[in-house]
Amino acid sequence: MRKLFLATTFILGGTVAAMADDIIKVNTDKSVQEVMDALEAAVGNAGATVFARVDHAAGAEKVGLTIPANQVLIFGNPALGTPAMQIDPRAGLFLPLKVQAYQDADGLVWLAYEDPKETMDELDEVEKSPVIEKMRGALAKLTAAAAG
Repeated sequence: MRKLFLATTFILGGTVAAMADDIIKVNTDKSVQEVMDALEAAVGNAGATVFARVDHAAGAEKVGLTIPANQVLIFGNPALGTPAMQIDPRAGLFLPLKVQAYQDADGLVWLAYEDPKETMDELDEVEKSPVIEKMRGALAKLTAAAAG
């Protein structure tokens, strides 16, 4: 099962923190809008498909509430997702992948995503598959490129 731990490392000049072993956070000096634009471009350049971009702050405004900037990009690549679903169709519950960009209470901007290995840890054969490491690598590279 999932264990709680705190760890901070530095990757490609950006801070990466794991608050829980299934959530990876990457700090950026960019605004939420800027980092999401960069992430969307990186996803497209990697040959993946962007399915949606959700602006939670805009949604809050529509109901008369406010939250700091907060957006989610939903994207995928059938070359990675399909093999996982061939192993276990329930992998589709966790796909496509998502990355959130948000501003925290201190004004810092973060990219956050779920570690596919931890997210799919109940799907034993998927979790052990090399495709999970490919997803992990893709998410790390895309978020580092966007944050940089």
